[in-house]
Amino acid sequence: MKGAALALVAMAVVIALMANQAEGITCSQVNKSLGPCASYLTKGGDPGPACCNGVRGLKSSTPYPADRRAACVCIKQLASQAHNIKADAAAALPGKCGVSIGVPIRADVDCNRIS
Repeated sequence: MKGAALALVAMAVVIALMANQAEGITCSQVNKSLGPCASYLTKGGDPGPACCNGVRGLKSSTPYPADRRAACVCIKQLASQAHNIKADAAAALPGKCGVSIGVPIRADVDCNRIS
């Protein structure tokens, strides 16, 4: 009987953790936030208001470490798919928008180290 109760508690914890993860940021949201930055990321220059609004939106969508790690994975996927992104422009983007998002915009970052 104790074993069955313990198994039920363990299952409830797993379900709760999965539900919390499901509420986190998605790659679709990250893509939407950074989409207006495509020109800046490939050409440099000024990111523009729409891009910076997207970067600020990304910051507000990633308040927790798990959210930032998920966003990091999405950013890495985007970077690997778009081969013409200027690494220096990507790295400078949050600073140019006057915000720290807690997620480096680089293809070589270890997302598990994001806090």
